[in-house]
Amino acid sequence: QVQLVESGGGLVQPGGSLRLSCAASGFTFSSYAMNWYRQAPGKERELVATITRFSSRTNYADSVKGRFTISRDNAKNTVYLQMNSLSPEDTAVYYCNAASFGSPLYSWGQGTQVTVST
Repeated sequence: QVQLVESGGGLVQPGGSLRLSCAASGFTFSSYAMNWYRQAPGKERELVATITRFSSRTNYADSVKGRFTISRDNAKNTVYLQMNSLSPEDTAVYYCNAASFGSPLYSWGQGTQVTVST
């Protein structure tokens, strides 16, 4: 009954911004760190960002550091990814998941497509 529902993706021009949301249900949201991942065509799924249970720490892949910001609202069971200064290399399907000891816990949702192109 765990659900992870990503939204907010779309088509954006290089240099633009998007804010992704992930609505989670079926587990105690505040008990887990949350991650954002992405997968581009023909590539492995990549860990993009991590946030601890109470937002005390965040970590980012080097490729997005300084451009992306992960945040969470435990009262809304939602984790966000603010993406700025987007480039075509950011084009991918973006997924969220809970994490324990660095590993995703649940089945993947549908993700949300982000396309950065002119």
